[in-house]
Amino acid sequence: AATEHREIVGITAAMPGGTGMDIFGRRFPKRTFDVGIAEQHAVTFAAGMACEGLKPFCCIYSTFMQRGYDQVVHDVAVQNLPVRMILDRAGVVGNDGPTHHGCYDLAYLGCIPNLTIMSPSDEMELRNMIMTCADFDDGPTVLRYPRGVGYGPEKLQELFGYELENGEIPSKGTPIEIGKGRIIRLAGGVRALSEEPAANGSTDSKLGAGSRGKKKEDRVAILTFGTRLSEALIAADEVEEMDPDLAVTVADARFMKPLDVDLIRELAEDNGIIITVEEGSIGGFGDHVLHFLSLDGALDKGDLKFRPMVLPDAYFEAATQYEQYEMAGLNSHHIRGTVLRLAKKIDVPVLSE
Repeated sequence: AATEHREIVGITAAMPGGTGMDIFGRRFPKRTFDVGIAEQHAVTFAAGMACEGLKPFCCIYSTFMQRGYDQVVHDVAVQNLPVRMILDRAGVVGNDGPTHHGCYDLAYLGCIPNLTIMSPSDEMELRNMIMTCADFDDGPTVLRYPRGVGYGPEKLQELFGYELENGEIPSKGTPIEIGKGRIIRLAGGVRALSEEPAANGSTDSKLGAGSRGKKKEDRVAILTFGTRLSEALIAADEVEEMDPDLAVTVADARFMKPLDVDLIRELAEDNGIIITVEEGSIGGFGDHVLHFLSLDGALDKGDLKFRPMVLPDAYFEAATQYEQYEMAGLNSHHIRGTVLRLAKKIDVPVLSE
């Protein structure tokens, strides 16, 4: 995008290597600004650039954006300026420890008007969302993504169902519609990105799952925000392998603000259980979904169970990211267990006093 739009500039606060701004800076040195450990200044600096018609990408770790919170509100959001806030290290970060985990951005940014907040599930979506931010000039955007590496083309095709030309990941992203989520997996294991709904032989194009999910209470929707999508897909496959009655749909929300309310209404109408999964603290994506469902009346009839899966109210010391997600209860077997408990397919032990 930067080669096509000379108005794109990059800003970081002493983290050029961690955010990837060093790569941008080597190619566009006159359009790259490292302001040092001064996140407040970085945000206001970006706001001033946006006022003058530039397209600033303000690249800061999630945990350090907390320092610039006042500037996000007063210098960016109140004026509805098109600042692109790119939050690296969202979620747990491994050996960097509790000071660097990006646990709170969804909670502290989700309450601010005018922000558009998105999170990619994989490297394909990260490319697409970068382009989405570049093209969006109607207000500030927040793109949060975790520490780590991509999945690679083989896993993108096998697990997610992408259809990649020549088996290669495109070098350039494609803008996506603001506030539009997507269904990734239909009941019965059909990958909605690449297969027809009835590709598994089902005559029911709605479920794509034969006799599965005949009762609403046996139909489950897992709605993810961010890279726990891969774990949700694994969990869904395992659940259906374990129980022939359960039908599991997996959707990728993509956006927390604005929510895809049409997708959420569809999931609430079709399923008896909705589980949200995110790499953030309480007060984030799941709370926004639950708030909408409550106001929309989806919970009034009593035929819909809802459970948010979030990072617990605790600090995580240094460990691998996998170990930290184990401690957080956000890996595939935790998601699987949540589905089975809500569907009353396993007994939950009662702890004695």
